[in-house]
Amino acid sequence: MPSKLHVIIASTRPSRAGLPIAKWAFEHIARHPAFESRLVDLKEVNLPFLDEPAHPRLAKYEHQHTKDWSATIDAADAFVVVTPEYNTGMPAPLVNALDYLHQEWAYKPIAFVSYGGVSGGTRCVQTARLKAMTLRMAPIPDGVPIPFFSSHLKDGIFTGTDSHLKALDAMLNELARWASALAPLRAPRQS
Repeated sequence: MPSKLHVIIASTRPSRAGLPIAKWAFEHIARHPAFESRLVDLKEVNLPFLDEPAHPRLAKYEHQHTKDWSATIDAADAFVVVTPEYNTGMPAPLVNALDYLHQEWAYKPIAFVSYGGVSGGTRCVQTARLKAMTLRMAPIPDGVPIPFFSSHLKDGIFTGTDSHLKALDAMLNELARWASALAPLRAPRQS
């Protein structure tokens, strides 16, 4: 049975490159036999700045947008986040989306397709991995950094290189291993 993989688009800016990069990645990811994939766009999710009165680890949500976000994340077994690097860090919508929940993220592997200038978004990924570990996620070492991403964009379409595709395949194969290995920890506990 394939694992449920959610591909999260982290950028919400009107001029974002995240959408065409995520579409390119998702087209390839959707063909991977280990996963049943879903594209999740934080722009469409449109979470307000964290507005729940109770701490997320309590899972006592008052707002429907939080309940919906909880159900979306709870349904997944693994994640790929497509993210830019803003000032060497994560974009605010990604930080906010992660901070909204706690239990729903636990024991799920996470990988990153990052883009930026010379660093290819790798500094953002370093900080995202730290946050993911705090949420009891398993950030895998493999990823797809895309430096100078704009040189691969033409007329709003991203075209990855053979190197990008090889990195994506390696990342997905490793993500599948981790999703399978962590499955017992995600299983509902019996009283």
